Amino acid sequence: MRITIYKNQGSRSKAVANILQMLLNKHPQEFIFDDQHPEVVISVGGDGTLLAAFQKYKNEVEQVRFIGVHTGHLGFYADWQEFELDQLVTSLLNSQGQMVQYPLLATQTHYHDGQEVTNLALNEASIKQVTGTLAVDVYLDGEIFERFRGDGLTAATPTGSTAYNKAIGGAVLHPSLASIQLAEIASINNRVFRTLGSPLVVGPDETIRIVPLKEQQSVIITHDLLNETSNQVDWIEFKVAKERISFVSYRHTPFWHRVRNSFIGDEVVD
Repeated sequence: MRITIYKNQGSRSKAVANILQMLLNKHPQEFIFDDQHPEVVISVGGDGTLLAAFQKYKNEVEQVRFIGVHTGHLGFYADWQEFELDQLVTSLLNSQGQMVQYPLLATQTHYHDGQEVTNLALNEASIKQVTGTLAVDVYLDGEIFERFRGDGLTAATPTGSTAYNKAIGGAVLHPSLASIQLAEIASINNRVFRTLGSPLVVGPDETIRIVPLKEQQSVIITHDLLNETSNQVDWIEFKVAKERISFVSYRHTPFWHRVRNSFIGDEVVD
């Protein structure tokens, strides 16, 4: 099994990663460390670390399975904690390649010079105005749906629906639904300007296109932790990606358990 450990720069994460590497090195016939083309990526840190690991290996996402080891507060993508490293190694030794898969977001950005850039996001992508109000037309499958004015728009995957999307009032979607959720960030709604005002969920065969109205409007486009600022964007499209992310499924925590543990806790109020 080709494996790599992706860690953040915190001292605790580095220490846990070192212990994990020593445990894996005890089985040289079973584990080969390969940072270039791994089969398993173990993320040591928080959810941000796992998002960074995904962005690093997104071009090989169909050949990679991910594992999250969290060294601080329990993260949403966590299946293991730092005191369970022995059990983690044992599970890998007994692995039969089991996995659970989640939908991803595919984006395509078209620029004034004709250049097109495609990307993938595990949580969400967004478009925002650098200063002032973002003004864009929103198209669904090639037809105009609304003219949006506000701080921005975000398109989230089902797993990403628990992150930024939830913070701005979006719904939490189960990852069995191959879908993308478009949510508004502080939209302007009055007698002159009008938007749907609610999150919009589209399926795997639908495309959302966002077209800036101002020719040289400078916008910020994000993909998970990555961002770029440009005044050369013609449009950006969001849709459900053909690729899916895979997590090692040994002891994989069910989605609604993750949601409850992250936002509610185990206490039941009578």
